[in-house]
Amino acid sequence: MAKNILICDDAAFMRMMIKDILTKNGYNVIGEAENGLKGVERYNELKPDLVLMDITMPEMDGIAALKAIKAADPGACVIMCSAMGQQAMVIEAIQSGAKDFIVKPFQADRVLEAVAKVVG
Repeated sequence: MAKNILICDDAAFMRMMIKDILTKNGYNVIGEAENGLKGVERYNELKPDLVLMDITMPEMDGIAALKAIKAADPGACVIMCSAMGQQAMVIEAIQSGAKDFIVKPFQADRVLEAVAKVVG
């Protein structure tokens, strides 16, 4: 069965790129959010199997959104995405419950490897 995925990134082209990689490989992208606040709302609404969450976003950053999602659903699966040089944030994200992280710019095989590892 195809896994349902929510993409949270403030850059529309990034969401499009990730969506393209995932849908071509049999995953369902059931929602998108352009900031952390919307990401938390969409998570509660859609209950996806996995969230791909950017760290740096307006309204609410990815780490705050991750914590809000994990507080509402401790079993939530979230993979964080970050640009190079955000190691401290990546560590905080993992400590806050992220299952993995992907560094931008994305390599399609790395995205798929992380997703497969977390949701099969």
